[in-house]
Amino acid sequence: MLDESLLDAPEALARADRRGLLRGAAEAGARVRTAVRHAAEAGLTELKPDGRPRAVLIAGPGTAATCVADLLDGLAGTGCPVIRLAPTGVAPAAGALRWALPGWVGPVDLLLIATPDGTEPGLSLLAEQAYRRGCTVVAVAPARTPLAESVDGSHGLTVPMACSPYGAYEGAHDRTDRDSASYEARRVEDEAAPGAPGTLWALLVPLLVLLDRTGLLAAPVDTLQKVADRLDHVAERCGPAVATYSNPAKTLAAELADALPLIWTEGRSAGVAGRRFAATLAELAGHAALAAELPEALPAHGALLAGNPAGGDDTDDFFRDRVDDPAVLRARVVLLRDSPVDAGGLTAAPAARELAHGHDVAISELEPESGDELEALAELIAVTDFAAVYLALASADGS
Repeated sequence: MLDESLLDAPEALARADRRGLLRGAAEAGARVRTAVRHAAEAGLTELKPDGRPRAVLIAGPGTAATCVADLLDGLAGTGCPVIRLAPTGVAPAAGALRWALPGWVGPVDLLLIATPDGTEPGLSLLAEQAYRRGCTVVAVAPARTPLAESVDGSHGLTVPMACSPYGAYEGAHDRTDRDSASYEARRVEDEAAPGAPGTLWALLVPLLVLLDRTGLLAAPVDTLQKVADRLDHVAERCGPAVATYSNPAKTLAAELADALPLIWTEGRSAGVAGRRFAATLAELAGHAALAAELPEALPAHGALLAGNPAGGDDTDDFFRDRVDDPAVLRARVVLLRDSPVDAGGLTAAPAARELAHGHDVAISELEPESGDELEALAELIAVTDFAAVYLALASADGS
């Protein structure tokens, strides 16, 4: 159950936010600027590659790395295949995960590693394997971690991950501070929510700079600065001090509290944002959600609209006592779109609205303000990140 009164109590939200989720959402714009600076200091902005890679492979743990791969795949389009290397292992712990290169990978391919941890032995082994095959390796990871040292030792390039600018520690893995109690306290706080908002941008931005230089996608530094500005603007609109009635993220969180979100997306960027929203709801708020792209979402989720997603008996005794009945989980459509008007006027949004309304299913819609593709994507991700955080904090078991 959602405590809606908590949404309009900023001080209570701050007390409930033991994982620093709101701070992570608010600092996304600052993370982008720091990541751009780190990429420039690492020399990415001055790269002059000989040509495009045959294929780009991406490895890393967790929701953020998965979203990085999904987003880069969408932005690269048909220019180059972008392949995520899924980990294997007996547990989701850093020491248990392993990654392997496909047999065809060689000197004309590019391996990207993105991790907010950097202690995974499997990623270090992957970098060494890529070096033996002549495959170029670029990693984004915390500075002075085993992975960073392994990549540098294999003649690869490591870009230090942009840390939180608001109280989090730079050089978190500096061994000179490992024995101090203050280091341990900071480490536990920072690692409490590896999927927290802000981590995505810290991992993604240096890779956008790199692939912009290779010509696989368009992400010049001035565009990334606009992305940072858009993220700051969303933080102002969706911050904890903004009342629910004028806060799109709090409003969406309240609407989804007792619902099964069916996240329907239209547009390449919206598809990435929708899949991330579903994953973030599960990871941060423990809230199940389903994501699908229009128009395929309509037949795929049609039965969920017609029935009761929570299951149960269709028969009902009108005279029975309902006081102790469990809350019924009803579907609610969340429609995410890249822009209000699509090229050529082709859109499945009217059919989506008609289907939802025909089954008396409520619908929430999010569309970004005008801007280029990266700005629109940033806005959709930022608003839904805030919504997932508010749902996590205001739920009885989410704080």
